[in-house]
Amino acid sequence: MSVEQARYFALQAHDGQMYGTRPYSVHLDAVADIAKPYGDVVQVIAYLHDVVEDTSVVIEQVAALFGEHIAACVGIVTDEAGATRAQRKVKTHQKMADVESDLYDALIVKAADRLANMRASEAGKREDLLAMYVQEYTEFKQAVYRENLCDDIWLALDDIYQRNQ
Repeated sequence: MSVEQARYFALQAHDGQMYGTRPYSVHLDAVADIAKPYGDVVQVIAYLHDVVEDTSVVIEQVAALFGEHIAACVGIVTDEAGATRAQRKVKTHQKMADVESDLYDALIVKAADRLANMRASEAGKREDLLAMYVQEYTEFKQAVYRENLCDDIWLALDDIYQRNQ
């Protein structure tokens, strides 16, 4: 499946959803744009990163249409269940901390997603969201960061974090 097919599938799945005051496509395109230097597979994952978490799509559909590697990566970036955001993040961060190198594509997308969210929060003057991301940043980085993996994304994330501490 191509990047264009993944984008089309994701837009259909997220139809009617909003990212703040804008169509959800704005967020998906932002994450995919950040992921673009890492290749088509990472861009496909970027477009699909929220379909299981935020729509009726199940991981088996992702596997059937896009393959096991893509589905495994989407599964990694999908938040785990929990009663609160804090509970979900603890479980999700543990899952990401355990990721082996064959699934590092998921970690690139997770970093790209967080960068897109933090940039959007800054641009939209959403201090509440930005404060939440800044508060979570240390634990997020401990779980997701790998040496020499998407260092440009981490430099941008670190910059936003440092500006907003």
